[in-house]
Amino acid sequence: MGNNFKMLARTQFGLEDVLEKELQMLGAMHIKKGNRSVQFVGDLGFLYKANLNLSTAINILKPIKQFKIESVDDLYHQVYDLAWEKIIGENQSIVIHSSVFSDLFNHTQFAVFKTKDAIVDRMRNKTGNRPDVDTKTADIHIHIHIDRKFCSLSLDSSGDPLFKRGYKTDTNIAPINEVLAAGMLKLSGWDGKTNFMDPMCGSGTLLIEAAMMACNIPPNINRKKFAFMQWKDWDQDLYNTIVDSVMKKVRDFPFKIMGYDKAPSAVMKAIENVANANLDEFIDIEIKDFFNSKKEVQGPLHMVSNPPYGERLEINIPEFYGKVGDTLKQHYPGTQAWMIVGNLEAIKNVGLKPSRKIKLYNGPIEARLVKYDIYEGSRR
Repeated sequence: MGNNFKMLARTQFGLEDVLEKELQMLGAMHIKKGNRSVQFVGDLGFLYKANLNLSTAINILKPIKQFKIESVDDLYHQVYDLAWEKIIGENQSIVIHSSVFSDLFNHTQFAVFKTKDAIVDRMRNKTGNRPDVDTKTADIHIHIHIDRKFCSLSLDSSGDPLFKRGYKTDTNIAPINEVLAAGMLKLSGWDGKTNFMDPMCGSGTLLIEAAMMACNIPPNINRKKFAFMQWKDWDQDLYNTIVDSVMKKVRDFPFKIMGYDKAPSAVMKAIENVANANLDEFIDIEIKDFFNSKKEVQGPLHMVSNPPYGERLEINIPEFYGKVGDTLKQHYPGTQAWMIVGNLEAIKNVGLKPSRKIKLYNGPIEARLVKYDIYEGSRR
């Protein structure tokens, strides 16, 4: 256990079980599920592997100090007492992220300012240099979590959130975040053993995430940068070894992954994003209105989609979702159809009874991931 340490992977509401299973499959130790997070233990190589491989983690934190505070001054002194000169290099910039649930602070930024002051004062006194704060391209990402009087300081090993995969250069008007897309796919049971379809694919996020899962491609392999690359213990050779190891597990995919969208601009963006992800050979995208389509493949079809909710794209909710149900019933036999719906009343208009409903959030919107089983011929 000498080289192992505790880590915390943060995720979205409703994806804790999925992330826990991902960590189990990856080989993490001492896994403990929390609220929108999962704790685990591993070494430095595992930290690199987790950042590359976890599809439902937003970021991965390495806790460095935990303590209790009774006042704002306590926070300053506890943060100051940490040996930041061993963590932050000369001329490196910092950024502080926070989550604060405490009556000791009038607002979150006050805790951030106090933390920043303590770090800057310590560095100036110990090294003669003052680290700059850079909210956009910082070298060292620090996370402070305060729950009433309990405080945890961590290094964020990811930097930019892990839903920034590195393949998406453009989005449509109502994009879905990659971590949520991956979570939806895993909750739907997508295993890469059938044909796959997103009938309203937008910028192609679900298609790309589905292809990476089917081919066992690490979801963050296209990222050029992680925050751990600026740490003093950054090991380029170890990282290269991890990358080589995970890429040896990539497998072929003998089925079809299909995307439709009726907007030519969305299809162009999706095709570009698929190319950026180097997945052209696995994904076919067409300009097509789902309501004028029919199932074009033999055997089972796994369908996952993010149809418009009427929030950012104006639609007639009853008419639109009525057409979704009619199209599935009439033209998509043998299909397991999943969709995330942010307008909960819309589900009533589909005209099909969902066999599952899972509560999720798409940004601030409370949503349901619903499943419809469309049988071949008679259900009996």
